[in-house]
Amino acid sequence: MEFLLYLLLGAGAGVLAGLFGVGGGMIIVPVLVFSFSAQGFDPAILTHMAVGTSLASIIFTSVNSVLEHQRKGAVNWTVFAWMALGILVGAGLGALTAKAIAGPMLQRIIGIFAISIAVQMAFELRPKASGGLPGKPGLSAAGGVVGWASAIFGIGGGSLTVPLLVWRGQSMQQAVATSAACGLPIALVGALSFMLLGWHSPSLPQWSLGFVYLPALVGIAAASMPFARVGARLAHRLPQRVLKRLFALLLLSVGLNFLI
Repeated sequence: MEFLLYLLLGAGAGVLAGLFGVGGGMIIVPVLVFSFSAQGFDPAILTHMAVGTSLASIIFTSVNSVLEHQRKGAVNWTVFAWMALGILVGAGLGALTAKAIAGPMLQRIIGIFAISIAVQMAFELRPKASGGLPGKPGLSAAGGVVGWASAIFGIGGGSLTVPLLVWRGQSMQQAVATSAACGLPIALVGALSFMLLGWHSPSLPQWSLGFVYLPALVGIAAASMPFARVGARLAHRLPQRVLKRLFALLLLSVGLNFLI
């Protein structure tokens, strides 16, 4: 039953990755927190394990989502390259920051972030295009901030990268596609950092690599890979307003649950 849950979670995360340019982490992390708690994992580490496992699963989600977007020529590889330089540093620092935060407090921080993203999506609070893209140092600095925050929350960074790129004049489809590409270095560095930081932590369950729980990773990755392509195709076909508001309602529920 637990593995079936991970498969369903992976399918949902994959569709979200392709549809909205997010890595699905805003859904994966809360569900894993609830699942790990029900399985009796140590409360001191279960939130960190949810974040680390989420980042590891986003590696697979991002690859398939990027391939589908690239077929449509939507990824801005120049923007990706310069943002990735900052992301590589920021994601490592974000993992260190998350490790220093106690599990219950980390849940509350994730809850506040989920509510913020829910409000932004529900009311479509998106900055208007303002000038062109920043220079190379600006893109790298932005990548550092996105990587740092994403590693703390266990996300692919789409909820941060997409509004940034739209604000700087990129089309929505190009912003989503480039954001999906940026999710890959975030996930790689973040997952590796959580593995190393949790390697000698007490109370790790069996089948763990540091703060990455392998059964959950396998189930999520197996389902998310094909469904990421489904989401990417839908992103180019469907009006997204209703979908975004439904997703926002789900995030609001998750955030309130974490806070309460």
